Amino acid sequence: MWKNYLYSAFLIILFLFPCCIPSQTLINHTTNYFGPNANPVPDFTSATIPKNTEFSVYCDYYFGYGDQTADQLLKVEIPLLPEKISVKLWIVPIEYYTVTDAVKERRMMSRNSGLASGDFYLQTRIALFNEKEHKIAVIFNATLKTASGSDFINRRFFNTAGYYFDTEIGKSFIVRGFLNEIRLVANAGFYSWDVQTPNNNVQDDAVMYGLKVILKKKNLSWENTISGYSGWIKRADDYGDRPIVLATKLNLKGKKNTYFLQYQYGIKYFPFNQIRIGAVFPLAALTPNFF
Repeated sequence: MWKNYLYSAFLIILFLFPCCIPSQTLINHTTNYFGPNANPVPDFTSATIPKNTEFSVYCDYYFGYGDQTADQLLKVEIPLLPEKISVKLWIVPIEYYTVTDAVKERRMMSRNSGLASGDFYLQTRIALFNEKEHKIAVIFNATLKTASGSDFINRRFFNTAGYYFDTEIGKSFIVRGFLNEIRLVANAGFYSWDVQTPNNNVQDDAVMYGLKVILKKKNLSWENTISGYSGWIKRADDYGDRPIVLATKLNLKGKKNTYFLQYQYGIKYFPFNQIRIGAVFPLAALTPNFF
């Protein structure tokens, strides 16, 4: 008789045990389920390293698709060897966001609006080939993305880190007529970030790519860029680790500073339109001089 009671108690415990384990929600660590600054398509330059330290200030406004985000982006690039080796750092110190109820439910957020601070990036840049000597510029970048962003519960920034390696290849063509110069830049690399799952953590590895065309006329330049990355995880059709963006940017170079205006459109898996204004300030006094 006691064996029957013991067997019945075992079945009851076995049935109730899964209910006692807290469920873990599967989070999609992609641009399709987070804010625009969580894991954006990385920017790439015109395949140049500056002579002097440059401090850049960006003001961004993202809109459309039920998410409105305003933020500031700060960047500084410090050439350790002018035009050869530099260190670049950037961060979104604060963003303000507001989303619709539909977006809140889809991302499983706890509120519709709020403030968040972003991830810190650290990049090392090395010029492998100089355009003056080799007719082509080649720059290698190694970048670390920290998990320092806040408000993961509202899907603003990942709670995981990442890194990427990419190479910029640039070539200028001097022309006569209305334009002074046409510059072509290609970018290719490897991007990886941690993805949390209920059972274990995995890495989403992606191929990075990009193409930039720059038209120059005296102190004006017009950039047109298409770029993206393609990951391997396929949980659903809209998982979203394969974003593609198209950007057009107008630069005005003054006596010292450069000012710019940019519009970016998310072609795929990046549900945001962006308007960006900003300025680049050369800081010769803060440029290291080791020789």
